[in-house]
Amino acid sequence: MTHTEQDIDTPAEITAPPTKQGGVRGFLQTLGPGLITGAADDDPSGIGTYSQAGAQLGYGISWTMLLTLPLMVAIQEISARVGRVTGHGIAGNACRYYPASILNIVIVLLFVANTVNIAADLAAMADALKLLIGGPGFVYVVVFGVVSVSAQIFFDYQHYSAVLKWLTLSLFAYVGALAFAHVAWGQALHGLVVPQIQWKPEFFTTLVAILGTTISPYLFFWQASQEAEEQRIDDHKEPLKKQGAHADSEFRRIRVDTIAGMGFSTLIALAIIMTAAATLHASGKTDIETSAQAAEALRPVAGAFAEIIFALGIIGTGLLAVPVLAGSAAYAIGEGRRWPVGLARKPKEAVSFYSVMALSAGIGIALNFTPISPIAALYWSAVVNGVLAVPVMVLLMVMVRRTDVMGQFLVGGGLYWLGWLSTAAMAVCVVAMFAGML
Repeated sequence: MTHTEQDIDTPAEITAPPTKQGGVRGFLQTLGPGLITGAADDDPSGIGTYSQAGAQLGYGISWTMLLTLPLMVAIQEISARVGRVTGHGIAGNACRYYPASILNIVIVLLFVANTVNIAADLAAMADALKLLIGGPGFVYVVVFGVVSVSAQIFFDYQHYSAVLKWLTLSLFAYVGALAFAHVAWGQALHGLVVPQIQWKPEFFTTLVAILGTTISPYLFFWQASQEAEEQRIDDHKEPLKKQGAHADSEFRRIRVDTIAGMGFSTLIALAIIMTAAATLHASGKTDIETSAQAAEALRPVAGAFAEIIFALGIIGTGLLAVPVLAGSAAYAIGEGRRWPVGLARKPKEAVSFYSVMALSAGIGIALNFTPISPIAALYWSAVVNGVLAVPVMVLLMVMVRRTDVMGQFLVGGGLYWLGWLSTAAMAVCVVAMFAGML
């Protein structure tokens, strides 16, 4: 007999898990893969997208963030459930239950998109640091890239995971930047809760960019793999399909973690959009293309301190996002090839896994020394991500209704249909993106 989502919320045979510490500390201990995934969504290239949206369209684009929030939460929670129930990430399950040809195409596209994204993020971080202290940007690219990946390879996993959690605090820089902007709060609130559709190409281009930035394949792979990783390093845990006694509490934890992470991501995105709307859009400066340009443009309208805070946020989010981008590619390839994977393993225990991670970061660094502009290449990365997201989401939604994958813990109910709605929304975005290219 199989259970739907409603069935597993209150099953009679499930016993209560051991009591955890309550209060703020207990809540913080609950946060993990979902929080880091949500924070990594606001990477330097994403910050550039949100800055551009606010600069071009003002407060009237804010409502789109509330639209994307439930879609983000649904698809990320589903991804996390796959990891916790099966003990494998998305690629690990795909290689067991789907033809290898499908997985190979997905893996190649993910690696390409992530590597280009790494290159763009490193370029943005270098530009931000150069803005603050001057100096050679190309040196900063190398330093940021090497530090980000070396920390993944050589740090103890639990310590490294804690560092990533602390790095999420860097996103509050954008709340600080918002404090220096003279926000017209009446207009801002109206733009947030009243959908405003502007019938012009730049509006729909920006809408597609926002959805493509917030719903990205690397986030699905990362959160699913991290749930599997957290289970593997805990001697008291097994995949829920083997040990489902505390499934209800685990699903609640995943939901809280995911909502917190995606909610935090959305809050920061709104702060960036509103900062750009109140300063750049209000002053007529609408030609922002990168996060570093946005930081620099803040100086004359919001002051030097706002510029500094914004630039520091770019560096902090980049240090968080680059490892997630490199790590998700390594997990996808490693699980797909059935290699030993996991950040908790020593380098000598997972040579191929860590090699993929280093290769992705290395190519990302190298792209900054070629005639190819990483920022310009980011456009094609977004195209690849958009194309990739839809089949991966379809595969994911079919996977969570297979008993051979999920055992008795099939995803159903509202979460399931919201997942399909998220998939449909992304498919519409891809169609709109290609229509805009014609």
